[in-house]
Amino acid sequence: MSRTLYVVLFALSLIWGGSFYFIKVLLHDFGPWTIAFLRSSCGLITIVLIMLVLRKPFEWRKIPWIPMAIMASFNTAIPWAIIGFSETKLTSGMASVLNATTPLWTMIVGMLFFQAVTSRLQWIGMGIAFIGLLVLLGVNPVSIISVDLIGFICMIAATLCYGLGSQLSKRLLKGLSMYQITFGTLFCAALGSGSVALSVERISIPHLTSPTNIAVLIGLGVFGSGIAYILFYYMVQKGSPEFATMVTYLVPASAIIWGSTLLNEKIHWSLLSGLAFILGGVFLASKKRPEKADVQQGEIRLRNSGK
Repeated sequence: MSRTLYVVLFALSLIWGGSFYFIKVLLHDFGPWTIAFLRSSCGLITIVLIMLVLRKPFEWRKIPWIPMAIMASFNTAIPWAIIGFSETKLTSGMASVLNATTPLWTMIVGMLFFQAVTSRLQWIGMGIAFIGLLVLLGVNPVSIISVDLIGFICMIAATLCYGLGSQLSKRLLKGLSMYQITFGTLFCAALGSGSVALSVERISIPHLTSPTNIAVLIGLGVFGSGIAYILFYYMVQKGSPEFATMVTYLVPASAIIWGSTLLNEKIHWSLLSGLAFILGGVFLASKKRPEKADVQQGEIRLRNSGK
């Protein structure tokens, strides 16, 4: 792997880790649905400009808008709003660690609803990650749990939405480019979250035009929801999907550093221990079983090497 790929990996972890910090800051002036709307709108503007500069086709009629809207709701609008609400109850570091369980819920959703096949190693990984969740909850005989249960449940619900959205995107959005998927997702997410935000929350113009909030929205929307997609797919194309998904392991650490440095959030042993269990479980659960063909080829090579 080239140095450029590692630089991109590190940059992406800082951007996505910083998203939890940016959300925490915006919650002082905006509601969760408004933040989801502003984030998706800024990301939408960014991807439109990128597609125009790179001359990538939009092909509106080719996009299946109803499936796109369904996928965008579960994979973007709803989880972004839920994460915003959960951060009113949890620290940004805790939210980021719980967000790292997304690959596990993706597997569980695939197994329960899409007949995905799981291996023993994946079940072991899920079990280890579950122990990490118990550690994060701080289960004890005195207070039962030591974190806000509503915030905890909301973050798990958000990751479940991500898992369902990921499974739907594989099945509903075939034949589209990454630019079209990103554009369609952010377009539908902006419409959906904006409709809810205008109905249930108040958007203050002075807060919207605040230099601080504008800077935070650039970090969350332009970088976290626009440029981040390009960086991720760059790693997929120039490196590999496996290399790109390594960002999963770096984002929580990045978010914890952001929260500790800029929000003075305390780093407890349970947070670090829970993170270790969850990432270890995700690593094991993400390992794929070798296909039969690969096993047979390996056996042939082994026999030939003995000749």
